[in-house]
Amino acid sequence: MSSGTQVKSQVGTEINFERDGIQTGCLSVPYSHDRDAYGYIPVPLMVARNGEGPTVFLSGANHGDEYEGSIAIMHLMRELKLEHLRGRLILIPALNFPAYLNGTRTSPVDGGNLNRLFPGDPNGTPTQMIAHYIETELMPKADYIVDFHAGGTTMDYLPMLFVNRPKDAAASDRTEQLIEAFGAPRVMYMDEIETEVMISSAARKNQTFFATGEFGGKGTVSKEGLAIVERGIRGLLATLGVVPALAPKDRPAPSRRYSFRTENYIFALVPGIFEPTFELGDEVRADDLAGYIHDPYRPWAEPERVLFRANGLAVMKRTLARVDAGTCLGHLAQEENR
Repeated sequence: MSSGTQVKSQVGTEINFERDGIQTGCLSVPYSHDRDAYGYIPVPLMVARNGEGPTVFLSGANHGDEYEGSIAIMHLMRELKLEHLRGRLILIPALNFPAYLNGTRTSPVDGGNLNRLFPGDPNGTPTQMIAHYIETELMPKADYIVDFHAGGTTMDYLPMLFVNRPKDAAASDRTEQLIEAFGAPRVMYMDEIETEVMISSAARKNQTFFATGEFGGKGTVSKEGLAIVERGIRGLLATLGVVPALAPKDRPAPSRRYSFRTENYIFALVPGIFEPTFELGDEVRADDLAGYIHDPYRPWAEPERVLFRANGLAVMKRTLARVDAGTCLGHLAQEENR
């Protein structure tokens, strides 16, 4: 369900979303520049439909240096058989395709951070046009959306699924069903994380069930994170009845639930070289030492001490040692009792 009257997108595609069958092609994002006045940026996608059933929209590489989701979606594209499908799949391995090809968080075309540009602009930069098309054209078609993330080049995450905290009993039942179907070892409620410029907010305005998550990082592919994403996709599609044939054979242990507060972040207060003293998965307490920042211009000086500001589980750690004042160095999550 769309959130209101919208200006028509300039992004086009030859895909017919209402036609049965498996279609491959691209979104065509207009891009006029010095070397091509009338060109476009292609964003590859697959749309598969077979009769009536839910529409599931799966996407990866919202940030271009996050890979587990994109690879899992490519695996699904190659494995999918139309006779097993009931409903519709919209599969986009790399939403910010220029950033994906460049291996960077933001687009080399316009510097756009796609997950900070919603609701986008139909007459804006290419990344703004992609955001607008997702929110106004793709999301209204979808009943369920999962947008897969990771820590990218600068961060590493414990693999975890992110969901919105349910507002009522009906939403709670559906959320619990899908959490169980996905089977991630950890689930984070993203109440404190979502902002109005993120894809999760666009899904909420479209009244569409949305989940996301962080499944690795370091600018590489996490074997554990990829396995969790692939199992999660299979479990989700089987539970929704969209592709029952993909049902995973194993039944995962119940997910542990976590919440997030703003004081969970730790930041560098000075520039320098960060020496962490914690690992992902460590349980820490407020005022525990998180690491040191060394001053390369005054190597004889005592380093700056970085302390945790809360109790919790270390779920993210910076991967690059060089930091500036204001650089995020890590963050925690607090486990919830159920």
